[in-house]
Amino acid sequence: MRLKVILPSDVLVDEAVTKVIAEAENGSFCLEPRHVDFVTALVPGLLTYVTAAGIEMFVGIDEGILVKCGPDVRVSTREAVAGGDPAVLKRSMVKRYGDLDEHERCARTVLARLEAGVAKRFLELQRGR
Repeated sequence: MRLKVILPSDVLVDEAVTKVIAEAENGSFCLEPRHVDFVTALVPGLLTYVTAAGIEMFVGIDEGILVKCGPDVRVSTREAVAGGDPAVLKRSMVKRYGDLDEHERCARTVLARLEAGVAKRFLELQRGR
């Protein structure tokens, strides 16, 4: 699979991977190469992936959208921090995102759900449903 983590101004990760683990509102999930196409809204937290070389890496993300279509896994998020140590990423995320007020969090959640719905509809249209 090919994982891309896309920010508004940059591509943070663009790498061949064997596994992606992320968390949606209904819990965490794992994607592997033969997994069906999938669209979901992600909650703030850690996205874990295993590189083709077998190295486990982490990305601390703000809310976002994940789309798996064929061998491509794309994550779109406003902010993210990549690294190899989840404890360091957690501290960085708490510092960075801790200042968001509850109103902004609610607005972002609603927007993420809308974006996931639109992406899901595009996949359905592409499949001819």
